Amino acid sequence: MQKNSSSELVSNKRAFYNYEIVETFEAGLILLGTEIKSLRNHGGTLQDAYILVTEGKVIMKNSGIAPYRFGSAFNHPEKRERELLLHKREIIKLQVFSQQKGFTLIPLSLYLKEGYVKCKIGVARGKKSHDKRAAIKDRQDKKSIDRAIKNQD
Repeated sequence: MQKNSSSELVSNKRAFYNYEIVETFEAGLILLGTEIKSLRNHGGTLQDAYILVTEGKVIMKNSGIAPYRFGSAFNHPEKRERELLLHKREIIKLQVFSQQKGFTLIPLSLYLKEGYVKCKIGVARGKKSHDKRAAIKDRQDKKSIDRAIKNQD
């Protein structure tokens, strides 16, 4: 029986509203056993998470993975720094982006790919409030058009 090649576990939907995503990267994640089990039960959040590049390491901070329900004394802490695994050239590229004014690194989603948990990293530029209003208006316009087409049939 063949496994599904990738399935999303946790996503940061708010990031697409608050930021304009310039570029994305895929990174591996160093996790503990109970963290993987908890993520498979969709017990995680990326709401306030961000990514730092320090001393050649990429670290995800402020992400929450709920303690595993059936975990014992060896359960993991909910919020801790988690190291991301990338190629050296990708780390250098992320470091250059993070040092530029106006750019930030945020995790967009955590998903399973061939049995491993991966993190989709977004290089983001913050949106201004008028851009957010325009995005809301576009979304409402699209919904009304879809509704009109549906009612026409």
